[in-house]
Amino acid sequence: MDVFEIQRGSSPIILGFPHTGTFIPDAMGERLNETGLGITDTDWHIHQLYAGLLPGASMVRALFHRYVLDANRSPSNESLYPGQNTTGLIPLTDFDGKPIWKEGEEPQAEDIAERIATFHAPYHAALKSEIARVRAVHGIAVVFDCHSIRSNIPFLFDGKLPDLNIGTDGGTTCDPAIEKAAVDTAREATTYTGVLNGRFKGGWTTRHYADRANNIHAIQLELAQDTHLVRETAPFELDPDKTARLRPHLKLMLERIEAVARTLSAKAPA
Repeated sequence: MDVFEIQRGSSPIILGFPHTGTFIPDAMGERLNETGLGITDTDWHIHQLYAGLLPGASMVRALFHRYVLDANRSPSNESLYPGQNTTGLIPLTDFDGKPIWKEGEEPQAEDIAERIATFHAPYHAALKSEIARVRAVHGIAVVFDCHSIRSNIPFLFDGKLPDLNIGTDGGTTCDPAIEKAAVDTAREATTYTGVLNGRFKGGWTTRHYADRANNIHAIQLELAQDTHLVRETAPFELDPDKTARLRPHLKLMLERIEAVARTLSAKAPA
C-alpha cells in the first residue's frame, strides 16, 4: 500500500495535496456507514486541475482518504478553528455533521495511534524531506497547499463560499510579497470571487511548516468546487469548460509566487 506519491521538481514551489486520495483499507471501509462510504468530502480531481501548470514544481500527494486520517490536521488533534464547526484528525462526521461510522465502530485510541504511524507520519516525513531538499537547492521553499470544498455547507459556514479562498493565517505563514502575488491574481480574475483569510485561513500544514526566519513559506488555496466540477454532487466530475477557464488563473498565481520566491532567494544571506 502506497501512502503518498511524490514528484521532485526543480522549482522552489512545492504543491501539497493532502485531500485528493480516495484509498480506504478494506477493514476500515467495513466500519464506515453509507454516508462514510460516499466519501463526499474529497478534494475531487484537484491534482489533475493543477497538473502541468508550473513545470518544475514538486508535488507531494496523500493517496488515502481523509476519513482514514486527515493529513491536514495536527497529530495531537487541536482544532484549527476553535469555536467553529470543523472535522478532526480522524473525522467522526462528514462536512454536513452526519456520522460517517457505523454505531459502535467509531475509531478508538488504538486506531488513532496506528493511523498516525501508518498514514500521517509517512506523508509528512515526505513533505518535510522535500521542503528541506528544495530549500537546500534554492535557499527558499514555498509550500502551496491545494484544496477544494463544496461552496455551500451550512454546518461549516453561512452562505456561499467565495471561489478563491487564500489562507496565510493572518499573514504569518509567508512573506507579504507571496501573499500579495496570490491576492493580486485572485482580484484580477474578475469572473471569480475571492477572499484572504476568510473562513479558511490555512490548515495545519500551512501553519506547521511556515518558518519565515529560515525562508520556508506556506500558503493555502481553497477552491469552491463549483469553479471546476460539473456539479457538487456525485459523481463529482471535472467540467472541461470550467477547468479551461480556471487553470490560467491558477497558472498565473503559481508563476507569480515562483517569481517572488526566486527574488527572495536572491536576497537571502548566503
